Amino acid sequence: MPKLLAEVFPPGEFLQDELDARQWTQTEFAQIIDRPAQLVSEIISGTRDISRQTAAEFGAAFGQSPQYWLNLQSSYNLWLASQSASRTDELDAVEKRALLAARAPVAELRKRGLVTTKDLDQAIVEVCGLLRIDDIRDDVPFLAAARRANRDHDVSPTQRTWLACARRAAEEVREVAPYSPERLGELASRLPQLLNTPEAFEDLPHLVADAGVRLVYVEQFPSSHLSGATFLHADDPNQPVIALSGRGKRLDKVLFTLLHEVGHLLEGHVAPDELVIDEDGHDDPREAAADQRAAAWCFPGGLPHSAGAIRKPWVDRTAAKFGVHPIVVVGHLQHLGRLDWRTSLVRGAPTVVDQLESWSAKA
Repeated sequence: MPKLLAEVFPPGEFLQDELDARQWTQTEFAQIIDRPAQLVSEIISGTRDISRQTAAEFGAAFGQSPQYWLNLQSSYNLWLASQSASRTDELDAVEKRALLAARAPVAELRKRGLVTTKDLDQAIVEVCGLLRIDDIRDDVPFLAAARRANRDHDVSPTQRTWLACARRAAEEVREVAPYSPERLGELASRLPQLLNTPEAFEDLPHLVADAGVRLVYVEQFPSSHLSGATFLHADDPNQPVIALSGRGKRLDKVLFTLLHEVGHLLEGHVAPDELVIDEDGHDDPREAAADQRAAAWCFPGGLPHSAGAIRKPWVDRTAAKFGVHPIVVVGHLQHLGRLDWRTSLVRGAPTVVDQLESWSAKA
């Protein structure tokens, strides 16, 4: 239902009340403010609005602020606009579009086929269906437990929508073994060696499912800044979900994000009331603990120090020692600040986006 303003009275009625209280005629008042009598008559009859100048003059004559008279005029004009059926419908549509925009990046959802209509009301129905809410104004229960690494900001509408898409993708995963932290930890210790080519990522969801974890890929939304998230399917501690956004695209970045999310699970950071989302720039000790787990699985005992400048031969030897792709060594050195982010050693680094996109066809 459209929200209409309560009926208000034209400011001319208030002006007439002020004149009656002082027993002034319209002509006498016009002389007081040194304006034509016709102006006073038109304001009282409602055929002329109170301008800033007349508001100032009324205020001076009656010992009131000019804002008082401007507010009367503004409120009346707004009420008049609300009485038009076409205008009411237009304002109602504006409110709906604003509510929808505050909930989700609708243009991106249309691009991905998750909103299939240009009809505003039907688009709201589709977004509500994705977020699992009855009304576009409702809170999203699934996200009540969302915890950002950057606690200074709330989860954004784009991030909420990405998480909702991840939840939907997780529901489509079939044939998941009972969750076993032991099997997951053992698998994590082997993943850096198993995932040493882009092609090896294609069967990764099945490997993780054998340990009882649903692994899904939802392409990152523009400006979401999310690398991944970990939550529970249906709030069941025995049905964990890891969602990856493919942010960074490089083999090492996706691998480290996956191991980081596994670290959250094994550190006990995920619960029915704790949904973890990961992005850059965090100082949360739980994020540091997940990072440490991931690094230990990649490089048991830590990376050795180079005697001199870090060059490709040293990177290749170190990668061979740990059985990982050289870009994993380079990426970790960048993460540690031992290599510049613009180093030439990243040239030609393999990406795994094609492999991640293949997961949905195999779910």
